[in-house]
Amino acid sequence: MIDALDHLVIGGSAAVYETLLGRRASNGRLRTGNVGLAFTGGAAGLQSMVFATTDLDKAAKLLARRAVATTRAGEALAFEAHGVAIGLATKANEAPSPLAADEASCVSALDHVVVRTPNPERAIAFYAGRLGLDLRLDRSNPQWGARLLFFRCGDLVVEIAHDLKKGVSDAPDQLWGLSWRVPDVAKAQARLKASGLDVTEPRDGRRPGSQVFSVKDKTEGVPTLVIGGVGRW
Repeated sequence: MIDALDHLVIGGSAAVYETLLGRRASNGRLRTGNVGLAFTGGAAGLQSMVFATTDLDKAAKLLARRAVATTRAGEALAFEAHGVAIGLATKANEAPSPLAADEASCVSALDHVVVRTPNPERAIAFYAGRLGLDLRLDRSNPQWGARLLFFRCGDLVVEIAHDLKKGVSDAPDQLWGLSWRVPDVAKAQARLKASGLDVTEPRDGRRPGSQVFSVKDKTEGVPTLVIGGVGRW
């Protein structure tokens, strides 16, 4: 039913993300190698994620059979997953936005989108059971203070994170943060720092051979990590 993550909707300005991604927007939209970004004038932060399907009618019937209430507008469906706004649209074959800097320093693709949940079993039931995403990892790590669920979606991951210290509740989930892939993490960090962004120094990531740095501002309120040294999933 779901083939990929088509695009994310972010409250704020495309101009901010032109700098972050190192790409030029067209008609207020941006696209990396595997995901697009659309922008609204509303409150800052991630607003929704829209998945792609090759057969919207078939997907609508399957969601109805799985008791997912949807609304339809043209070639798109909209529904909610415990507080997270989700869309499903006909798959579009859009080219990545043109690069605005050295390719090695620009964002090539999205690595993962993060959803925070107070109820990981509820999240598994929805994202795996109802949406059919492939659960590739379920790991609790006391050192991180988190239980992490990785759902494969195309060549990126929908990461569901649960704070172990807060326990389980029926409170809503939150569409929270983004992690972007770059060919050269040192060049990407230097480019963003020269552009006036508050970025941390590169550090070793959790995946062997990876390095990451955090972007502290000018992300329209979206917690943002940049990662290098990893390939496609």
